[in-house]
Amino acid sequence: MRILAPLLCLCAALCGQSQPAQPARTMSIEEYEPRSTLVVPQHIVTRARYPFIDVHNHQTNLKPEYIDKLVADMDKINLQVMVNLSGGYGDRLRKTVEAMKGRYPKRFVVFANIDFTDIDAPDYPDRAARRLAEDVKNGAQGLKIFKNFGMDLKDTRGQRIHVDDPRFDKLFELCGELKIPVLIHTGEPWSFFQPQDKYNERWLELKQFPQRARPPDRYPSWETLMEEQHRLFARHPRTRFINAHLGWLGGNLAELGRLMDRLPNMYTELGAVLAELGRQPRFAREWFIKYQDRILMGKDIWEPTEYYVYFRVFETADEYFDYYRKRHAFWKMYGLDLPDEVLRKVYYQNALRLIPGIDASAFPR
Repeated sequence: MRILAPLLCLCAALCGQSQPAQPARTMSIEEYEPRSTLVVPQHIVTRARYPFIDVHNHQTNLKPEYIDKLVADMDKINLQVMVNLSGGYGDRLRKTVEAMKGRYPKRFVVFANIDFTDIDAPDYPDRAARRLAEDVKNGAQGLKIFKNFGMDLKDTRGQRIHVDDPRFDKLFELCGELKIPVLIHTGEPWSFFQPQDKYNERWLELKQFPQRARPPDRYPSWETLMEEQHRLFARHPRTRFINAHLGWLGGNLAELGRLMDRLPNMYTELGAVLAELGRQPRFAREWFIKYQDRILMGKDIWEPTEYYVYFRVFETADEYFDYYRKRHAFWKMYGLDLPDEVLRKVYYQNALRLIPGIDASAFPR
């Protein structure tokens, strides 16, 4: 039968008879994963060229065996210092510092978070500042503000707490006095605030995670949130702010540059926005060189293998390679081939200048 089938096909072809067409398989966009046929030089980078500081990470598992495994995985990729932004406040902050820095004093930095209890009370501004001062005494080396601040956080009357709410002025002024940075996440990507239609670049992500959409009947506009954030930075010029996720301006680096020119106390970091940089390698490279003193390395979600794409984008000139999560980038990545001087600043030098108390002995001079 194996011999007969090809003969029958040949016979039908010679007689001018066409074979029945195979039915096309229906496939969704989620299933579509084309493999590139492009053959170009490749340089897979599994370990950073220089030891680096990740200023944007979240760790809540404080078991000794987990932390031991975490440090072993950090060693493999040359991650020398991890900043845990989920330190909490009060007793939780003390426990986080003890569990991480008590076990590995040179490998971790812990940031405190804000206590919003009784936010409408007249004494709240003083109480919030005192709480942070105590947390710094207990080992916190910075303050992290989560994205609920400005979007979901409300007072007792149900009114939205604005990013530049004056109730927090004493807190931010204290950060300037203590010389600790504030890493702040405001809003979400611009596309999350836009209609979920065929023009939305993050359509796939919003389809898979509809709760990430920010419709206007429930949230302020993206522009409103950014304006509030920028007013906050301007009002506290002595406080150093790290604007998380490139301030959601990774797709408009020229505007981000103008913002940095206007706000010299604002820095930025790279957590979860690599996809924006890898599709504009020439302009992004110029931008990194121009603002090399203001950019810090960050990743956000802890998955060691995903750092490989960061290293490849920053350290090589490779072309047309995959990002690690399709819903963030259905396009390909290109390497920026950053100069060593810029790499060193982004990987560790800027963080050493900005975050107090990091042991610099493990980093090249």
